[in-house]
Amino acid sequence: MIVPAAAVEGLLRELAPQVLGVLVRRHGGSFDACEDAVQDALLAAAVQWPADGLPANPLAWLVTVAGRRLIDQVRGDAARRRREEAIALATPRSALLAPAADAAAPAADDSLALLFLCCHPALSVPSRIALTLRAVGGLSTAQVAAAFLVPEATMGQRISRAKQTLRTTGGGLALPEGESGAERLREVRHVLYLIFNEGYAASGGEELTAPRLAAEAVRLTRLLLRLTPGDAETAGLLALMLLTDARRAARTGPYGELVPLEEQDRGRWDGELIAEGLELLASVLPRGTAGPYQVQAAIAAVHSEAGAARATDWPQILALYDLLLRFDANPMAALNRAVAVAVVHGPAAGLALLDDLAADERLARHHRLLATRAHLLARLGTDPEAAARAYRRAASRATSAPERRYLTDRARQLLAGA
Repeated sequence: MIVPAAAVEGLLRELAPQVLGVLVRRHGGSFDACEDAVQDALLAAAVQWPADGLPANPLAWLVTVAGRRLIDQVRGDAARRRREEAIALATPRSALLAPAADAAAPAADDSLALLFLCCHPALSVPSRIALTLRAVGGLSTAQVAAAFLVPEATMGQRISRAKQTLRTTGGGLALPEGESGAERLREVRHVLYLIFNEGYAASGGEELTAPRLAAEAVRLTRLLLRLTPGDAETAGLLALMLLTDARRAARTGPYGELVPLEEQDRGRWDGELIAEGLELLASVLPRGTAGPYQVQAAIAAVHSEAGAARATDWPQILALYDLLLRFDANPMAALNRAVAVAVVHGPAAGLALLDDLAADERLARHHRLLATRAHLLARLGTDPEAAARAYRRAASRATSAPERRYLTDRARQLLAGA
C-alpha cells in the first residue's frame, strides 16, 4: 500500500527512539555510531516507504537496516578493528546473519532512557536540545539546523561534540534512580519547554513562529507523559503547551504581522487543544503537588477561558504569578507579573516594578523589558514621546523581524497620535 510521505515522516519520528534504544542496548552503549546508523536507516525508509509501501513490521525493518549499517561502518574501518570485535561479540548471531526485515524486533522501549541520555548533565543546554531533536525526535541535522536558523555544518559540529562528550563520560541507557532520576527528569522537561518556546515565539528570523518545533515539542512531551504517567509536572507541561499553542493561528495577521494577545480574534483559537489542555490540567491540580509548569498552565487556562480580553480574570492571574515566583524567581516571570500588576492596579504600579527589574543583569538589556515599559508608558498616556522612544529602543534589540516591525509600528502610531 502506497503511504503519503507526510505519514511516513510521522511514523519515522515515532519509531526513531525505539530503534536507537535497541541498537544502543544491543551494542553496548556505542551511542554515536548507533545514532549515525539509525539516521541512515531513517533516510532509507523515507525514500523507500512512500514508493514501495510500509513493510509488515516497520520497527523491525528499521532495526535490521540500522544494524546492518552499523556493522558495515565498523567492518569498513580498519582503524576500528578492536571496536568491531567488541560489537561482534555483543551482537547476537542472528543479527550478524542479517535477519529478514520483517523479523520481530525487541519489545523494550528505551525512549525514556534516551531522553535522559540526551539531557546528560555534562552537555550544554543547546547540545541537549540538538541531540534530543535528532536522536529522539528523528529529525535530520539539516532539519534541526533550519529550525534554529544556523548553518547545517554548525549544527553538525554541535551534535558531533555532544556525542563525543557522551562517549567520554560513558553515558549509557541505565535509568538514574532517586534524586538523580528526578533531577534528570526536570532537565528533560526543561529542554522540551525550551524547544516549544522557540517554536511558539522564534527568537530570530523572518517568521514569528516555527510550527515544526512547537509540534515536535508537543509530540515529545506526549511521549514523556506516556513513559511517566504519574508525573504531574509533565502533565502540567503538556497542558501548558496545548493551551498556548491553541492561540498560534491568531498570533499573526494576514501579512504575518504580530497580533498581541489582547487584540487576537479568539474565534481562531483551537478549541480542541484548549479542551484537551483544560482537561489535562484539571486531572493533575487536585493532587496537591503543584509545580511551576502546572502554575503556568493554570495562567494559560485563565486566558483560554475568557471569551474576550476584557473578561480575563486578571486578579487570579496576578495571584498565580505570585505563586509561580515562589517556585522559580525567573526574571521573565517577574516581568509578566509586572504586566498583571499594571492591569489590576494601574500602569504606574507596573512601571515601578520595572525599575527594580532593570537592575537584574539577565533582563536589563532584553528587548521585552523595554517593550513592556513602552506599553505601560503608552497606557499611562502622559508622555507618548517617551513611550515611542522606548518602543524604538526595544525594536533595535529585537532579533525577530515580526517583533521588530510591530514595535516600530507602535512607535510610529504613538508619534502620529501625539
